[in-house]
Amino acid sequence: MNPASTDRTPVVILGAGPAGLGAALRLARRRVFDLTVLERGAEVGGNAGSFQLDGLHLDYGSHRLHPSCAPEVLSDIRAMLGDDLLERPRHGRIRLRGRWVHFPLRPLDLAANLPPAFAWGVLRDAAFKARYRNGTETFASVLEHGLGRTICRDFYFPYASKIWGLAPSQLDAEQARRRVSAGSLTKMFRRILRGATSAGSPIGKCFYYPRRGYGQISDAYYQAALHAGADVRLRTSVTAIELEDRRVVAVRAEGPSGQLRLPAPQVLSTIPLPLLVRLLVPQAPPDVLASAAALRYRSMILVYLELAADRFTEFDAHYFPETAIAITRLSEPKNYSLAGPPGRTVLCAELPCSPQDPVWASDDRQLGALVLDALAAAGIPVRVPVLNVLSRRLEQAYPIYTLDYRRHFDRLDSFLAAIDGLLTFGRQGLFAHDNTHHALAMAYAAADSLDDHARLDSAQWAACRRRFEQHVVED
Repeated sequence: MNPASTDRTPVVILGAGPAGLGAALRLARRRVFDLTVLERGAEVGGNAGSFQLDGLHLDYGSHRLHPSCAPEVLSDIRAMLGDDLLERPRHGRIRLRGRWVHFPLRPLDLAANLPPAFAWGVLRDAAFKARYRNGTETFASVLEHGLGRTICRDFYFPYASKIWGLAPSQLDAEQARRRVSAGSLTKMFRRILRGATSAGSPIGKCFYYPRRGYGQISDAYYQAALHAGADVRLRTSVTAIELEDRRVVAVRAEGPSGQLRLPAPQVLSTIPLPLLVRLLVPQAPPDVLASAAALRYRSMILVYLELAADRFTEFDAHYFPETAIAITRLSEPKNYSLAGPPGRTVLCAELPCSPQDPVWASDDRQLGALVLDALAAAGIPVRVPVLNVLSRRLEQAYPIYTLDYRRHFDRLDSFLAAIDGLLTFGRQGLFAHDNTHHALAMAYAAADSLDDHARLDSAQWAACRRRFEQHVVED
């Protein structure tokens, strides 16, 4: 534990995922803060963590560290992980009209495997670009204008419906801008050609992955933050954030040692935005609480099948846009890390849903059968013994950008920005789809926006926020 010091400014960080831990390390290195990190879970990492099953390191879904990671962030990760940070080639595939195409897209593979009718449809769309229709821009209208009907109707629209549980026309246009990096046919063709002509370049062709699972990144930040003097308290839930005259004065929490109150002039929050609003004391105004309740998340069940085989396929990930196949993605962690005992591998299937859906109450046996049926329907049946089936549930896997989300988000954002000493950031803290490298970039920026007395440089942070608005998820 980091002993309190009268000459150090108290700072409390809420959440020990990559964003919270990245900020903790960045601040702890300055040696001027009495720094406490509160995490309700038993381990660090959140949805970017890992766990073990019979000697195999498993992630909460399919995760990669992308080469577009900020240089200072990547430098820190390399220094902490050393030889355990592997560079791996991208080697996935997408099921499209019953056929498989490589992902990332490759010209020769597309020529050999792309369904002819699909290819002609794309060419037709390139020649006759869809026009915007009158009315509000939506996920559907933005993508159809940029990519054409064929790609949208066969891939993006059914995939979006499965991931977010809404029709593409019911999603805000921001969902398209944040989730689709190649938002036009021109950009898509350029990326395909660049991938074909950039031998030796990591852009779009490789990713970084820790030898002992993706959670090793968060674990490394955790250990480094502890070494730098941060106090990280696990199994500790925040119960209130005390305000006086629109200024943060303390955080109340409950952990293994009971209830505690931490006086702090500065709180950095990475917890879900609606939860943060509900924790404020005195209570936020009714309209703010109503907007907090209006923000929606998509949940996900992760189903793990342990197989009696060295490997299921050579691919690290499979993508299933067809609505007839329940799962959206299948990953094989052993193909990421090249580590694990012989004769066994694990598949991780992703099943987006809502806690109100009947499948949410399914047991592991039922979920295992669902995944086996989905793989058989996709033409890749499991033909080896299934040794074990287990599941994990993520209640807040993805933010859903409904058509009215921006109004509610802006109300929360404006209300929280007016509270002195409270800064929210990260994937959950800004209701964003961002990758881990985006979350860590936010963390470093948040830490660097505080002076040595934990006072926020508002202009600097506003400039950072404008950069964050340009983040686009990389799959």
